[in-house]
Amino acid sequence: MTAPAAGTTLVPGFREAGLVAPRYTGESLGAVLPAVADAVGVPLGDGLSARSRADLGLPRVDRVCLVLVDGLGWENLSERAGHAPFLRSLLADGRRLVTGYPSTTAASLGLLGTGRGPGRTGMVGYTARHPGTGALANLVSWTDVGPARQWQREPTVFEQVDAGGVPVTTVGPARFAGSGLTEAVLRGGAYQRAESLADRVDAAVYALMGPALVYLYWGDVDKTGHHHGVGSWQWGEALAELDRELARLARMLPPGTLLAVTADHGMVDVDLSSRWDVATTPALAEDVELVAGEPRALHVHTRGTGAEHVEAVAARWRATLGPAAVVATRDEAIAAGWFGPIADHVRPVLGDVVVATTGRSTVVDSRTQSAASLDLIGVHGSFTPAEMTVPLLTVHSR
Repeated sequence: MTAPAAGTTLVPGFREAGLVAPRYTGESLGAVLPAVADAVGVPLGDGLSARSRADLGLPRVDRVCLVLVDGLGWENLSERAGHAPFLRSLLADGRRLVTGYPSTTAASLGLLGTGRGPGRTGMVGYTARHPGTGALANLVSWTDVGPARQWQREPTVFEQVDAGGVPVTTVGPARFAGSGLTEAVLRGGAYQRAESLADRVDAAVYALMGPALVYLYWGDVDKTGHHHGVGSWQWGEALAELDRELARLARMLPPGTLLAVTADHGMVDVDLSSRWDVATTPALAEDVELVAGEPRALHVHTRGTGAEHVEAVAARWRATLGPAAVVATRDEAIAAGWFGPIADHVRPVLGDVVVATTGRSTVVDSRTQSAASLDLIGVHGSFTPAEMTVPLLTVHSR
């Protein structure tokens, strides 16, 4: 393992752009499930759970229902809180957590599910170059990735809680049951299939009849943001639907239950006037073999791996993108702690050059991305406060 140096000053432009460094200890998304494990009486062996529960201030309880709302960033919720009276009522006492990098579902679910950063889990973005095949592997659909336990080798919190005698139930759509992503980062316990949010709430309440850890996932807020933007009326309606059902869930909780609501990342709306396409920008395409990741957080794999060659590619990207991105070599990103501690098998998954866009900018590659993905309005993955900060809102039913 290689431990990162603290801080982000090693990457030019990071602080000047008002970016938020990832957090892998303390008030981090990665502390949530370890803290929950300790709350239900299953301390994890490395002491992480006790520290995490103290950091997040969670009480001892008989049962926990953890709700993960895909795409519900702290700033997004705060700005549109008029659509969510129940969640708004919890904000004053809520905690503002910081997620890891990149601020995207695959990486964040890896952090949530294991308590470990992408440098340990290998969940480094929406897509990643498979070091064995060279293929562009999709870590959400699990296309061209291979066996989940081979890619993601860290034990999950669900496995440990279930082995500790507290039943674990994941409530989500049928298509995620047994999927590569679920097996990689959320394996352990039982999976309850339910499609609508109302059905998921009902299933969660049923599973909470005895001591339990119940995990409920809802993805429509993120989906609506991608297609319509977080400033749209459609996003407001999606938030309002979520709020109504979570309020109903809170009313139905058995005594001795902690309801915790969090998110994997936030979102920003794109500025199409500040978008680059690698396929049509020679300075970005030169000496680049493959671009992985996503439009806000890119892993650039170069044709040559020598230090001078990689530095030359990084310099061209810096000169082309200017203040619209922060650009680091792999070694610089690791030294700055972007991905947390790095396992040897994860190092080659990271780009030779790592690029995080600023503001509302994006970098796409139309040679490998679908037309639908190029048209997304709401995006995430980078270090802006809107993308990196997520809520932890709690209700304790006594």
